[in-house]
Amino acid sequence: QVQLMEAGGGLVQAGGSLRLSCSASRNIFTFDSMSWFRQPPGKERESVAQITNNNRPQYADAVKGRFVISRNNTANTVYLQMNNLSSEDTGVYYCNLDGKTVYGGDFWGQGTQVTVSS
Repeated sequence: QVQLMEAGGGLVQAGGSLRLSCSASRNIFTFDSMSWFRQPPGKERESVAQITNNNRPQYADAVKGRFVISRNNTANTVYLQMNNLSSEDTGVYYCNLDGKTVYGGDFWGQGTQVTVSS
């Protein structure tokens, strides 16, 4: 019903930057919010950042001041700019679109691996 395509993961040295993208097959205004989650090795999935349709971002304490979530409404894409990366940022990153109002559920991207070498 809704397809998400993630891109931008990879291997980077500590202190470096990466930008993740998540493109949706539907108009992103049909979603209540867009978020990025991550799952570090051996740990549970955790919230990283969220942005709503009124363009207000929220961040986990661990990434505040380093990560920036943004959206391109024309391209139906949400981004996560990650700066000053550390080994603790290593994990699989997933985008999530909250479509409960219009679609009755959430949608997840396939995940993209981010590995930060120290």
